[in-house]
Amino acid sequence: MYRLLEFQANQIEMVLASHDVPSRVFGGLVTPRFVQFQLAPPMGTKVKRIASLSEEIALSLGARSCRVYRQGGAVNVEVPREEARTVKLIPLCRRLSQVPPCTAVLGLDESGTPLLLHLPSPDVAHVLIAGTTGSGKTALLRTMIASLAMHNRLGEVQLVLVDPKGRGFAPFADLPHLLHPLVNDAEETLSLLRRLVAEMERRDQEGISEPKVMVFVDELADLMLVGGREMERVLTRLLQRGREAGVHLVGCTQKPTAAVIGSLVKSNFPVRLVGSVTSPEDAKVAAGIAGTGAEKLLGRGDFLVVVKGQVLRLQAAYVSVGEIRKMVTRLREGGRRSRRWLEEATGTERKAEVGLKARLASRLRLVKAGGR
Repeated sequence: MYRLLEFQANQIEMVLASHDVPSRVFGGLVTPRFVQFQLAPPMGTKVKRIASLSEEIALSLGARSCRVYRQGGAVNVEVPREEARTVKLIPLCRRLSQVPPCTAVLGLDESGTPLLLHLPSPDVAHVLIAGTTGSGKTALLRTMIASLAMHNRLGEVQLVLVDPKGRGFAPFADLPHLLHPLVNDAEETLSLLRRLVAEMERRDQEGISEPKVMVFVDELADLMLVGGREMERVLTRLLQRGREAGVHLVGCTQKPTAAVIGSLVKSNFPVRLVGSVTSPEDAKVAAGIAGTGAEKLLGRGDFLVVVKGQVLRLQAAYVSVGEIRKMVTRLREGGRRSRRWLEEATGTERKAEVGLKARLASRLRLVKAGGR
């Protein structure tokens, strides 16, 4: 492994030097899905010039693609690993001594640190997940729902699951946290959202916001297309006023353009989780800012978290349908989240993922990808 990383660092430097951009690899990270090399380019070098050489770098490394972007005072080159590792939700939850109320576990950031999302936070409130088919949108929604159910009592969080496809949320059909049975029909969804708006107005009048209501919508664009202007109006009201009343919405779509989901709906999602997309133009639309490199993401849970113009790489945690069903059964039996249950659910899983840490030729520094 060390020899491979040293070879890749040398190749990156050779490609850049051959194009009159002499740079030095001075550090990096090894993560479950990719290796990140940190470059120190010469003073005055344009980042766009290095980014334009991404295909040449990928060719020299024998990789299908690579992602080049600036982070702080360094330029990062990310290369996919040949043997990617899955980040599993339940072993990840075992690593967490405590999860705050109403907080969803997302996965691991690029340094191997567990990443959580506190939905009632003023900086969050509502979340939009975007990406093409195969990017892992529905799987990420399942992870968020499962983590909220495991770490919150019935009186703390109530869930509303809208699934136009009728398959994404099916394993949660018997979850006791559900405020309403699974919704698949657009007409029924519109009726339910109207009731939520009425509940929001009642809470505003009484000055209450408990229990929190989390609305998860799979394929938001499809719902908007079928529901029309009335669906857009109701969703916009929930998004604009829902946070103070304890109502939060998490939706996913393939392409969050104003033409698809409406300009008012689009403007009320402070947090974006962006998966793989097909082009730089789609990446700009999905993230709301240019230059994120989302078109170079690897899919299958590889996401960018975009908050107020800041971008963070995320490998989403995965929970299987079988694990969800076992969790739902246990919760219905009254076995709310406990450390013992998490240990039983993991079976013989390792307690933590182990990363690499070493110094290579005084140049390439690796840090843990996911230890305690």
